[in-house]
Amino acid sequence: MRYFIELSYNGKNYHGWQIQPDAISVQEKMNYAISTILQEKIEVVGAGRTDTGVHAIQMFAHFNVNKALKGDVIFKLNSILPNDITVAKVFLVADEYHARFNALSRSYEYRIWLGRNPFLLDFSWQIHSQQLDLQKMNAAARLLLDYTNFQTFSKVKTEVYTFNCDVTEAVWKQEGNLLTFYISANRFLRNMVRAIVGTLVDVGLGKITVEEFRAIIESKNRGNAGLSVPAKGLFLTQIKY
Repeated sequence: MRYFIELSYNGKNYHGWQIQPDAISVQEKMNYAISTILQEKIEVVGAGRTDTGVHAIQMFAHFNVNKALKGDVIFKLNSILPNDITVAKVFLVADEYHARFNALSRSYEYRIWLGRNPFLLDFSWQIHSQQLDLQKMNAAARLLLDYTNFQTFSKVKTEVYTFNCDVTEAVWKQEGNLLTFYISANRFLRNMVRAIVGTLVDVGLGKITVEEFRAIIESKNRGNAGLSVPAKGLFLTQIKY
């Protein structure tokens, strides 16, 4: 039987979702919790990989088990998991349904706090004493919808079969001191959102023009794009199936 899990996590204490040697990951914690309550070795498969320090408001994963789950599985999992990982739902799906490959789209938010706020240090990138031109940043962001190849914003040493992504939303919105970048696509490359945000901030600071941003996309050269912004401001917010 195949079950889906919907969960969320604060990524501060983890080296991303994916299990790796000598580093704590969210996947490792999930495997331990599920294996403990089911008394058999279980390995969960995530809908994607978040990098070190990135948060997830909504993440899905699946796992296989030989018998139907009984009792309050959600309560049991949350009793074992650390407080910075929370399971919201566990539900049965068709045997062939896959958390990663059946996902139609993924949405991220990147949060910038304009000023200083000690209570948001772990959940935003704080910019002070610098002014951002939101209108120009949105003009540049709209260009992302005109392209499919995003090699420019991909981590250089990465093994992918294609750099193509179908971006369906890319917009900045401001509420008071909180500046949020919303982006949705069918898939994302490693480090893609953080590199895009870094380059859009360069537009906002007047370091590059909107047309130069277009040229950077078309160059397919990571060296031309901006810096990768801090992971703590990035949230995986929604996965659609």
